[in-house]
Amino acid sequence: MQEGANTLPKITLGDAPYVKAFKYWKKKIKLAKIADLSARDVERANFVFSIYDFEGNGTVDAVNLGDMLRALNLNPTLSTIEKVGGTKRRVNEKKLKSDEFLPIFSQVKKDKEQGGFEDFLECLKLYDKEENGKMMSAELSHTLLSLGERLSDAETDELLKDCMDTEDDDGFIPYERKY
Repeated sequence: MQEGANTLPKITLGDAPYVKAFKYWKKKIKLAKIADLSARDVERANFVFSIYDFEGNGTVDAVNLGDMLRALNLNPTLSTIEKVGGTKRRVNEKKLKSDEFLPIFSQVKKDKEQGGFEDFLECLKLYDKEENGKMMSAELSHTLLSLGERLSDAETDELLKDCMDTEDDDGFIPYERKY
């Protein structure tokens, strides 16, 4: 039997019994962790992995883990990324192989605590007192500074400057664009 993505490891006769058992169960656990991924998911994950494999040696830097998961249409928090093995802003601190990335992708994909764009808009509608698609710029700034994964003052200012329209005379900004 040939060793591949869905087969158990080849065990040679020279291996000690405990080494054989360890190889067997390690591979079996890894397969179980990614069993919920479809062939399409695995293909997409491998494609994203290949894009972030800048050196072409079959590894990616763990500092890019969040970007990779976001490229796969997931929305993990910074704490989730750190919990599953990502690193903060230190290049070459930790490297991940493809067979390590697939279980991480599977685990984050199963996480139901992440919200999407529509969830974010629903939250912003809570601050729209006149129900006209506008909210106070100061309220959005305060929310970004104080709730959830808090942003710094500089990050908040940059986000508002880059992503939001300028506020009107009354301090309101539109939070939802109509295309």
